[in-house]
Amino acid sequence: MLVDTFTVDSPNVTYGDEAITSTYTYSNTEVERGADGKFTVKPTNTTYQFETKTTVPKLGVMLVGWGGNNGSTLTAGLIANKEGITWHTKEGVRGANYWGSLTQAATCRVGSYKGEEVNVPFKSLLPMVEPNDVVLGGWDISNANLADAMERAAVLDYDLQRQVADRMRDLVPLPSIYDPSFIAANQAERATNVLKGTKAEQVEAVRRQIREFKSANGCDSIVVLWTANTERYTEAVAGVHDTKANLEAAIARGEAEISPSTLFAWACISEGVPFVNGSPQNTFLPGVVEYAVSEGSLIGGDDFKSGQTKMKSVLVDFLVGAGLKPTSIVSYNHLGNNDGYNLSQPNCFRSKEISKSNVVDDMVESNAILYKPGEHPDHCVVIKYVPYVGDSKRAMDEYTSEIFMGGRNTIVMHNTCEDSLLAAPLILDLVLLAELITRIKLKKDGEEEFKGFHPVAVLLSYLTKAPLVPEGTPVVNALAKQRAMLENVMRACIGLAPENNMMLEFKA
Repeated sequence: MLVDTFTVDSPNVTYGDEAITSTYTYSNTEVERGADGKFTVKPTNTTYQFETKTTVPKLGVMLVGWGGNNGSTLTAGLIANKEGITWHTKEGVRGANYWGSLTQAATCRVGSYKGEEVNVPFKSLLPMVEPNDVVLGGWDISNANLADAMERAAVLDYDLQRQVADRMRDLVPLPSIYDPSFIAANQAERATNVLKGTKAEQVEAVRRQIREFKSANGCDSIVVLWTANTERYTEAVAGVHDTKANLEAAIARGEAEISPSTLFAWACISEGVPFVNGSPQNTFLPGVVEYAVSEGSLIGGDDFKSGQTKMKSVLVDFLVGAGLKPTSIVSYNHLGNNDGYNLSQPNCFRSKEISKSNVVDDMVESNAILYKPGEHPDHCVVIKYVPYVGDSKRAMDEYTSEIFMGGRNTIVMHNTCEDSLLAAPLILDLVLLAELITRIKLKKDGEEEFKGFHPVAVLLSYLTKAPLVPEGTPVVNALAKQRAMLENVMRACIGLAPENNMMLEFKA
């Protein structure tokens, strides 16, 4: 049973005019090791109060790489949904939807009614921005308007493109930061819309563009998300990238080894605007993270977890959780969009290879019965550019596991991923959740003042390949755990306990 709206009837939650306030007891366990070397597991309970502002802002979303496949696809999708557009395909008439979006198309269980499970839309747990109300803008190194960008991307059906083109023709990206040393040389022909000046001047220009966009559109809040080309990894240098002060000085003197994505992140932090990195490069160097923490400005990433990697995190978690031992994971991709074109340069591919490879690490480390210290599966990732397949990426995977008494099990999977149609809803989720996180505050029992979550947004982990986490926090890539973490925090904000799935029934 799906219920669109609900309220929680509990002394633990108060629905006020401006905020929802809840009291929540967090049950956890602490592990201690005694002098004799033995471990003791101790249950703990900590009481928190949550306060979530219920006033939903007018949200401006600015995409870096707005004119790319993802940006133009999301723009067309928002217009189609807002206007209720239908279009003809060879399979019949299709209608606009937000399928693939966690916030808009997924549900959560809240209980049962007369023996039937009761589920609610994920977005109804807490007040969230409606996608159709989002104001979209952003930057691109190409000056093509969004209608031309959509046509160039060749993602959407022609009849849909035809119906939204007029609304997109007047949408033109702002000039963006372009540094040819950080992306493939084959992108130079697209660089017709670039910001001039020193790195410090570029940062100030981006800050000004954010303020002007916010003012011109009457927005209450802005979220910026990077969906531009994958950059090569930045060579982190001591005295340049390692602290806030060093990186600030390096930007001022125009150090070459500072990427455009890092400059965008720096500008957003300076403006107090959330910045999410949807690509795999190491944008968030130590100096950037230190700056974000000092300013309390939200950052999150890295790299959209949409198709092949999402399947990998599910399957490896299942295999290891079932007591099987994955020993070889080989992933092959070919795609023909501009992302594939850029990734055909080895140093840009290396960024993607790292984010795709690391996704299994924590699952392997969780089972020392199967894996000896330092042991891990052979993990190979290959990406090839094949123009003919366009945005319809082919992903082929082989998972080989050791099983009972020396046996082997091999699973081979072929996955056709329509790349941008998987990524666009993730972009929507990331920006809506980033905005929501900024409206939630909490405090422990005994603390006087509410405070926000840590600026490094762990709650976005479900949507990213290489989750950014605060120092000292373990990285969790298992998809079910990531989703449960996000859902349970939202449940805590309305005084609901986590789903325990025990389904116990006692009969006399």
